Amino acid sequence: MNNKPLARILLVEDDLALANAYKVRMEAENFHVLHCPDGEEAMQTALDFHPDLILLDLMMPKISGFDVLDILRNTPATAHTKIIILTALSQPSDQARAKDLGADEFLVKSQAVISDVMKRIRFHLGIKEIETA
Repeated sequence: MNNKPLARILLVEDDLALANAYKVRMEAENFHVLHCPDGEEAMQTALDFHPDLILLDLMMPKISGFDVLDILRNTPATAHTKIIILTALSQPSDQARAKDLGADEFLVKSQAVISDVMKRIRFHLGIKEIETA
């Protein structure tokens, strides 16, 4: 069995219970996950950790997810990192703003279960589905 992680994921989420649920699931599927509870910490961690994908909330303390997305897309080291927005915001204007800022995908928390989010993560990372019996 190969224990090398499939990919490095930065989880940016201020709801600690939700973040823990996602982190446990991603680690169970062999991803190396770091969690940041706010946008300010996420910015530095993204530069230090070099994630393959960032799962980013938009409504956060210190620096909003919109601002984090904008800065990451304009920073050479993170400009091409896959970024999936996972937020409670569901307005078309929020989705359009995130897309304009360079989000790879926009998911609404109330409309997405963890298994769906995992499918989208694997899709964006080019990882095939795990065969289940």
